[in-house]
Amino acid sequence: MKTLKFTVEGGQARPGPPLGPTLSQMGINVAEAVKRINDVTADFKGMTVPVTLEIDTDTKKYEVKVGIPTTTALLLKAAGAQTPSGDPAHKKIGNISLKDVVNVAITKKDSLTAKTLEGAVITILSSAATIGLTVENEEPKKVISDIYNNKYSEMLKEFQSKWGNSS
Repeated sequence: MKTLKFTVEGGQARPGPPLGPTLSQMGINVAEAVKRINDVTADFKGMTVPVTLEIDTDTKKYEVKVGIPTTTALLLKAAGAQTPSGDPAHKKIGNISLKDVVNVAITKKDSLTAKTLEGAVITILSSAATIGLTVENEEPKKVISDIYNNKYSEMLKEFQSKWGNSS
């Protein structure tokens, strides 16, 4: 068994170096593997995505596993922005909805230490603040305060089934 780890732009893997030659040396159909990688990463178009290929060196069969982009990459995509602000206190790069934040939290669930949806959303809001985003046209710190004051409890309940456990 051989494991290859690399990153690709979602849906945009190319058969050229370094991927193509490496797969070719292992006897893997490069075009087929690149198509499969692009199919499974298509939802992350425009983002760098970690990919793992587990190859059975005897049978040449392989499995493609896709990692999750960084929280920053997911937030930037939601905002339609290219890069974080170099000065988040004074320069904002965009505004996103709290639903966007919740969706990022759900996407990142397995890599977060938060035990509840509310805790995960607060974590993602903190990340939004550090890259220069506003949420619901407010500073993320204000939205965090509103969450603690139950302003968004009904909206968060709508997403609870996607999160899984009860909060």
